[in-house]
Amino acid sequence: MPPELARAGFRQEFAEFDGVLINCVRGPEAGVPVLLIPGQMSLWSSYRQVMPKLARRFTVYAIDVRGHGNSSWTPGDYSWDSAGTDVARFVRQVVGRPAIVSGNSSGGILALWCASHVPEQVAAIVLEDPPIFSAEMPRFRDRDRWVYNSLAHYVQVLGDLDHQRLADIYRQEIPVAESKTIRMPDRFVDFLDRLVTRYQRQHPGRPASLGVRWLPRSLNELIRAASMFDPDFARAFVDGRFYGSLSHEAALRTTTAPVLLLHANWNRYDRYGLVGAMDDDDAGRVRELAPQTVYRRIDAKHVIHDDKPREFIAAVTDFADTLPSLKQSHPMR
Repeated sequence: MPPELARAGFRQEFAEFDGVLINCVRGPEAGVPVLLIPGQMSLWSSYRQVMPKLARRFTVYAIDVRGHGNSSWTPGDYSWDSAGTDVARFVRQVVGRPAIVSGNSSGGILALWCASHVPEQVAAIVLEDPPIFSAEMPRFRDRDRWVYNSLAHYVQVLGDLDHQRLADIYRQEIPVAESKTIRMPDRFVDFLDRLVTRYQRQHPGRPASLGVRWLPRSLNELIRAASMFDPDFARAFVDGRFYGSLSHEAALRTTTAPVLLLHANWNRYDRYGLVGAMDDDDAGRVRELAPQTVYRRIDAKHVIHDDKPREFIAAVTDFADTLPSLKQSHPMR
């Protein structure tokens, strides 16, 4: 537990649903519950910057989705329905009253799944740069294929659990213009791999780390998260198992809960498709299908709560202030 969270009264717990353990970090009782759901290959700890300040206003919960972190791995059983059911059970059995369900990236799709499937458990949802529409087949694979290809890369790198080279997740090109990409130099990736190998040799059985403090925290966080990530979760996106029957359009049409849509930066290139989670047309379509949506465009990277924590906190707090019905949240019966 990071010291700043321990000082703020957070503690770690586990919840079990049909044999699946969900790792949770819970804050002190402080008001309306807010459940934070990280995106794919990200851990609850990505929210560490925003949790103490949110805890002044809300009762904060942050979880690891199945297949991530200290939650159970369930190879062969990854889908919107299985992961969404975990979240729904968590709200009902652990939170115990309707919550603001906030998800980043794929976590945002899980928040939308809950609003559509278990509306009685959802007071409102925060969709933090979710891949709504862009993560549906065949568009995900054929048109906006850069994220799809990134997941295929992760599967290739992480799929052999006995011979993983975690730093190799950084060996991919990131488009920054129609004919220009950037990539970490191979020599630097090799250096990161040596750091990881040394740390794993010195700390067997622990999550991976670079083991140094003079490199950016984001580099280490991704290495740590990758070492605690079931590659079959990403494989289920690549081979199509994850999607099931979930229609993003139908889910939005049936959602009656208040919606906050936070939209981060994006680009589109002919060669790569969408580099980001959603474009302006996607965001407009969300608002058409769910007209109760409050839209906020934020100049930030995909993980807004980590890149621009102040803006994220302000957006969530301002949104909650517009919802007088949330001032008194009653236990679910």
